[in-house]
Amino acid sequence: MFKSKRLIAFVMTVLMTSMLFAGCASKEQKEVSEEKDKVEVNVFQFKVEIAKELEEAVLAYEKEHPNVKINVQTVGGGDDYGAALKAKFQSGSEPDIFNVGGPQDVQDWMNKLEDLSDQPWVDLALPGILSGVTVDEKVFALPFNIEGYGFVYNKGIFEAAGIDPLKIVDYKSLEEAVKTLDAKIKNGELKEKYPLLEAVFEYPAKETWVTGLHTSNAILGQEFNSSIEAFHADKVAFKYGDALKKLIDLQANYSSNKDEKQKLNAVDYTRQAEEGLAIERVAMIQQGNWVYGKIKGVDENVAKNLDILPMPVKGGKEDCIPVGVPMHWVVNKDSKDEVKAAAKDFLNWLYTSDEGKDYIVNKFYFIPPLKGFENFEPKDALGKAVKRYAEAGKTTPWVFMGYPTGWGMEVLGNDIQKYLAGEYTWEEVISDAKAKWEKMR
Repeated sequence: MFKSKRLIAFVMTVLMTSMLFAGCASKEQKEVSEEKDKVEVNVFQFKVEIAKELEEAVLAYEKEHPNVKINVQTVGGGDDYGAALKAKFQSGSEPDIFNVGGPQDVQDWMNKLEDLSDQPWVDLALPGILSGVTVDEKVFALPFNIEGYGFVYNKGIFEAAGIDPLKIVDYKSLEEAVKTLDAKIKNGELKEKYPLLEAVFEYPAKETWVTGLHTSNAILGQEFNSSIEAFHADKVAFKYGDALKKLIDLQANYSSNKDEKQKLNAVDYTRQAEEGLAIERVAMIQQGNWVYGKIKGVDENVAKNLDILPMPVKGGKEDCIPVGVPMHWVVNKDSKDEVKAAAKDFLNWLYTSDEGKDYIVNKFYFIPPLKGFENFEPKDALGKAVKRYAEAGKTTPWVFMGYPTGWGMEVLGNDIQKYLAGEYTWEEVISDAKAKWEKMR
């Protein structure tokens, strides 16, 4: 009897051990299988201002979609995204989602673009917003957002200087305000309240996307009606070339490097925004609503007290700001089918789900490019400012996505650096930029 009990116990032990190992093996096999079935999507994007928040959005998406792993790499700000993207493809490490600007980029990257015409967000697009990325009635890209830029200023500093921003409606009134502010900074009148304040502007000429694209767009956005028109233009006339000079000179002459303007060529985005406007070292900068998050990251109270002044083109439309789409999402048509499906689903989730919309408006501080965001109005100070200009019709278009490839940053941006360094006259800047446009077109 005793032996029988020992035998039964032995058999039971063997059975339970076998079941345990079988269970572990099954679990391991399942995990290996799930890992093997997981789809991996590589994103290569340019917007440094949302890098952290985009990673958070990806985690939220992955939580709902455990079979998808999304890797995000961000290159932008002071780095050349276009050059980095080309290097990425040349190395054979092609991303599944990447960014293109407008019609020129669409043409340059056409052999890599997936047709997105059947995506749910296409029918939600605001009127005309897909025109720059539509070819032969096929839609190839999802707009990031709508952005606007002008002179982002600290309302508190203007109030302390006794300047009424509502009266700044043209170049003349802007110049007068700048001179008044400069005089009060120099005589120390604002020192007690703003001890770090040293200049009206900070102009980051190192960032040729600021000078060669955005500053120039203020005047070329009044020479061309759209990026499509710029894209088809064989020549550029610089109809408002003198106004462009005035906008550059104003920012350079009232910057902290006004006596050594060549030093502006070393001033970068961080020095202008986080180490300039955010700490109240300067009163205003040429930037857009995308800078809100960067300023908030340094001082939320300063961010809340920002607004945007017009970027007046003397002789043209003056009481306005340029408003447009900065970049688009595209899907690599050569990625695997399951990867493309996951990439499209992620973009749809980001722009059409309630959780995604919350990221778009309240965490990225984007102004949506699609309908369906009625319950997600911009809450940040600069998003509200851009909306105010748009609703008042005080806008001009973004046309720099129609410039010849590399012309804005590598030609005009570099020529502006030579002008600030005293190596080029203004006439040489215009002459060289005109000739290179024709050659590169």
